[in-house]
Amino acid sequence: MKKRSRSGIGYATVTMDNSSPALSAGTSAVQAHLAMMQDVIRRMADNSRSCKLWCVTLVSAALVLAASREAPFYAPLALVPTIVLGLLDAYYLSLEQRFRNAYNDFVDRLHRSTLDPTEVFVIKPSGSVGVHIGKSLRSTSVWPFYLALAVVIVAAMRFV
Repeated sequence: MKKRSRSGIGYATVTMDNSSPALSAGTSAVQAHLAMMQDVIRRMADNSRSCKLWCVTLVSAALVLAASREAPFYAPLALVPTIVLGLLDAYYLSLEQRFRNAYNDFVDRLHRSTLDPTEVFVIKPSGSVGVHIGKSLRSTSVWPFYLALAVVIVAAMRFV
């Protein structure tokens, strides 16, 4: 784009270039973006782990309460955190997968030199929430754990 400006005595033609510099893997903005994406992925994995830890803690507390009071009607209360935290765990796992996909897409576009410089300032997961939660519920890191807890709870209800 050419622009005319008044400078001193006459007119000067100033050329303004709107093209941005090429992004490379060594660019500080790209490195910062990748580091932030890795931090988000790490937090989602930590949140998923925390769901499992809290679930074991709450289920254990409910089952100890049921056993110590010899009141089996407390045992089904342990199913509530199992279901809620199982769904939350699947949600965090789906977010982790979606951010991992976004990270991989970003790196792929960076290597193909098709990355738009404005994408360096956007951190958002890719893909559909519903599809990824469904896949996460079927993941071997989710359903065996919560199914095993549910089996323990049902067994505790019969033996308390």
